[in-house]
Order: sequence, then structure tokens, then C-alpha cells
Amino acid sequence: MVQQTPGPANTPTTGGAPKASTISGGLLATLAGGGLLVVFIVQNRDDVTLNFLFWTFTVPLWLFTIVVAVLGSIVWIGLGILRRHRRRKARRADRDG
Repeated sequence: MVQQTPGPANTPTTGGAPKASTISGGLLATLAGGGLLVVFIVQNRDDVTLNFLFWTFTVPLWLFTIVVAVLGSIVWIGLGILRRHRRRKARRADRDG
């Protein structure tokens, strides 16, 4: 009879990365929002005229929707980064006295 010592293949793992089948709330919200955005774009394919100061543009509504969504997400991420930075500065100030 051969006795084996536990090796990397025989040892149970604990912790580590989450299972691939786990879906977080953020991922679910992102997928749902993206799906709704695609449905909105498919249903609204007309051209629209935009007036900004003295410029006038005629663009497809789907393109305008994508541009506004991308700009909105950049602002949202930027505000999150600013908030995180302020919290770190406050923690450092509290820690240092």
C-alpha cells in the first residue's frame, strides 16, 4: 500500500477567488442598465437636431444617447474617485493627529 502526502492537488483550498458563478449586485445592475440602453437605442433611431450656443448639429438619436451615457459614466466614476481621495485624506489627518 502506497501512502501519499498531501500535495497541491490533494489539499483543500479555502478562501481565494470567488466562484465564477457568483454574480455581484454591481455586475447585475451594469448588465441590466446596458440591456435597457440597447433597447432604448434600438427603439429610437431617428435623427435629432441639437442647438448648442451658436452651433447646430443633426445626429442620430442612438449616437447622441451613447455619447451622453459615456460622458455620464465618466463623470460618475470621476466623482467616485474624488470621494475616495477625500476619505483617504481625512483618514490620514485623523491618524496623524
